[in-house]
Amino acid sequence: MNDECKKNLHLHMNFSCQLTTNTACRGTRGNDRQFGVLRTCLERCNCETMQAIPSSRDPLMNNANWLQRSLASVWHPCTQMKRHEQLPLLPIARGEGAWLYDFDGKRYLDAVSSWWVNLFGHANPRINAALKQQLDRLEHVMLAGFTHQPVVELSERLAALTGLGHVFYGSDGASATEIALKMSFHYWRNCGQAQKTGFVSLSNGYHGETLGALGVTDVALFRDVYAPLLRPGLQLPCPDTRLAAPGESAHAFALRCAAAAEQQLAQVHATTAALIVEPLVQGAAGMAMYHPVYLQRLRELCDRYRIHLIADEIAVGFGRTGTLFACEQAGIRPDLLCLSKGITGGYLPLSAVLSRDEIYAAFYDDEVTRGFLHSHSYTGNALACRAALAVLDIFADEDVLGRNRQRAAQLTALLQPLAGHSRVRNFRNTGMIWAFEVADAPHDFASRAFHQALDRGVLLRPIGNTVYFMPPYVIDAEQMQLLADCALAIVNAPA
Repeated sequence: MNDECKKNLHLHMNFSCQLTTNTACRGTRGNDRQFGVLRTCLERCNCETMQAIPSSRDPLMNNANWLQRSLASVWHPCTQMKRHEQLPLLPIARGEGAWLYDFDGKRYLDAVSSWWVNLFGHANPRINAALKQQLDRLEHVMLAGFTHQPVVELSERLAALTGLGHVFYGSDGASATEIALKMSFHYWRNCGQAQKTGFVSLSNGYHGETLGALGVTDVALFRDVYAPLLRPGLQLPCPDTRLAAPGESAHAFALRCAAAAEQQLAQVHATTAALIVEPLVQGAAGMAMYHPVYLQRLRELCDRYRIHLIADEIAVGFGRTGTLFACEQAGIRPDLLCLSKGITGGYLPLSAVLSRDEIYAAFYDDEVTRGFLHSHSYTGNALACRAALAVLDIFADEDVLGRNRQRAAQLTALLQPLAGHSRVRNFRNTGMIWAFEVADAPHDFASRAFHQALDRGVLLRPIGNTVYFMPPYVIDAEQMQLLADCALAIVNAPA
């Protein structure tokens, strides 16, 4: 720490004590100015001292306060709330780049991109600027009967990037799945084939947790309790390379699974509307990865049997698998493409479903009921579309995919000690996704690993005994080393 930092830190400590013990002085203009000047001075020091400085002078702005208030008022997603009696929530005050900061000043490397949504880091300057500019123009207008510049420009660019046609917007991944399923069913109805009402998906697949999406999801934890509410569907064998026979290549196993899929589709195609698949990587299945030839075979089968192919690229789209869209690696084009998560860089909720022109044409009619009448209040929100346009600008201007290939090679090299560890199984990598299983893991391994990682300043979210990394595309060499060291320490920890 340099002399200027020491001086500023001393001033900060004295000032903080005054604020804490003299509540009457908080909020006065003089103290506001003093605090602002102090913090600006500390920021200019550009050293690790800033990590210990709270973002507010309010003594209530700490982890304990926000944890207590959250438990008293917020019902958190994908959570058994009673567990937080022993496993505290982590309140986050702000983010910057690949880092998240709590209210006590500790920082954490966001190695899972905040549930796979953040692409270019928190508080990204380009996305921030685009949103601030849009705020002064238009925040939202209903899209039924109206349109606006951001939604038109985004639709044009997505269509050009995918080779598909019109874009229908939702607000999250599950909404996109629902839209695609309804669109497929309604298409066949409009075409005089009302018997095509069924849907086919892959075993261990995940497509969301609304009722329609759960109907094509095969993750027992999310699905089973709601089974009485769901329409039964058909699951095809999963081409997850972890399930291949000893000595069987990923390519050969994918072809074997495709052959089994052909036999099943031959029996149900007359009543099947669509087949939905997560291309290349099944996220909730523990980052199950498979060979692109499987997608090629599915495309051929769907063409042969007149079944729509829905590509759920909600998690894998926008560069996550190494190409802008995962389907590109198989050289195929789906009939319906679902996008979300990274589409806005992790800023705002938005999803999109792109369709082939012939699907759109089947709804274009004088009869109102032949139209696709699905809607959301915030469909095509102007702010969210502007954030998505900024994301596409970054891809276009900054050679993101090329730089990601370099990052992927660098992190994979750093992870080699982990890959060869005696407790590690199935170490694998696709694009900017890494995963492995830990052998002989205890039943509470995921929770243990989560907290062990936090203690080392890393945010991980294991799935069972699977540890995975999906970092933002701004992760640097030092952060990669931290991640590799953290993962190795978790594997070395006593069971």
